[in-house]
Amino acid sequence: MSQKLFGTDGVRGIANIEPITATSALRLAVAAARVLARHKSDSIAIIGRDTRASGEMLESAMAAGLASCGVDVLLAGIMPTPAIAYLTPTHQADFGVVISASHNPFQDNGIKFFGPNGYKLSDQLELAIEAEFFRIELRQPAPGKSVGRIRRLKDSVEQYAAFAASTVPKGFSLSGTTIAFDGANGAAYETTPLVLTRLGAQVKSIAGMPDGCNINRECGSTHPEAISALVRKTGAAFGFAHDGDADRVLFCDETGDPMDGDDLLAIAGADLLVRGQLREKTVVATVMSNFGLDAVLNGRGGKVLRTSVGDRYVMDAMIQHELNFGGEQSGHIVFRDFSTTGDGLVAALQLMDIMQRTGKPLSELRKVLKKFPQILRNVTVREKLPFEQFSGLMKQVAEAQSKLAGRGRVLLRYSGTEPKARLLLEGPREVELEELAEGIMKELARNLGA
Repeated sequence: MSQKLFGTDGVRGIANIEPITATSALRLAVAAARVLARHKSDSIAIIGRDTRASGEMLESAMAAGLASCGVDVLLAGIMPTPAIAYLTPTHQADFGVVISASHNPFQDNGIKFFGPNGYKLSDQLELAIEAEFFRIELRQPAPGKSVGRIRRLKDSVEQYAAFAASTVPKGFSLSGTTIAFDGANGAAYETTPLVLTRLGAQVKSIAGMPDGCNINRECGSTHPEAISALVRKTGAAFGFAHDGDADRVLFCDETGDPMDGDDLLAIAGADLLVRGQLREKTVVATVMSNFGLDAVLNGRGGKVLRTSVGDRYVMDAMIQHELNFGGEQSGHIVFRDFSTTGDGLVAALQLMDIMQRTGKPLSELRKVLKKFPQILRNVTVREKLPFEQFSGLMKQVAEAQSKLAGRGRVLLRYSGTEPKARLLLEGPREVELEELAEGIMKELARNLGA
């Protein structure tokens, strides 16, 4: 096994292949207990998972490993990732564990941690856990040390649902509103419809019957065509979709026209700015977000602070600069006044609140953002070698950068969670972007293609 365990969002891989095996999960649990429980006699950890079939195996292994180190384990069951971020500090746990591979196919799985404050772990803590994991032998707990207990966390769904509903103003009601919802056959298949129904909405759902193998399959936020079709079929006021662990949300308007995270950042960012509730008049976004977002904020006296791709980098910037709103084009939207991580349900509710206060449908609200044309391309790679090793590739990138200088940009990077290279081109003319992308993609496929 490679001496590198954590990626950009926890430990990821194919279930039942190292490092996502029962054996490694148990070992990871022991390593995490040593670093995060700090040998306390009353340590508590909360574990949640999504609907993947492999989640039960990994949950059992993690729970056993933690209990062997004297940590009491609360099993929250199938829960959205942001629910574990909320429940961890609520129950004064030392840390939370989420077993999920987010938007990836069901064959994959992953393990990530939240600290006692509900935020993801720092790089330093992940490195400390990694170092413990790779020690030659697992030390036996001290003789006579109490074994931790494992029990179900009662009412975890109810607790999270009540929290999510509390993030909208008192008296907020969705009565008389028909909402289309795509649960991605994932972790929020129960919680999101429950909250919407309690707020009075009539919910038309798809992908709400997980079987362990259908998570994200032709549904959810990575397949916006599914929720668009449902809106058109039902005549819903709007629709939205989560990914498998529900830390993302993407909407479509009443016509079924899909919207991405940049649309949501523009609508909510402008609303917070106008109401004087956007700290430092700044929205945090990644380098992938459309430059049209800058125009929205700049035109209202605000600005965009950009980070590397990944919701953890967005959150790091928000913490460092004491900001309260940001997110990603992919649909990770963070309202930090309410949540310590991207929360698809909370973000959806905040957008619904904007619609109610303004009396405008999404087709009208989305007009605030005038997007620059973008071309996004992905290619599966054999190995993530430095791009600089390939002169032909770098020549194509340099030519594209030269042609777009002052009018657009080129961004070539590797995915942090999948064996893929990702290319983004942005500029005023889509035809030009297509031509430039073709040359770069040919070189990528020739040099790195799987």
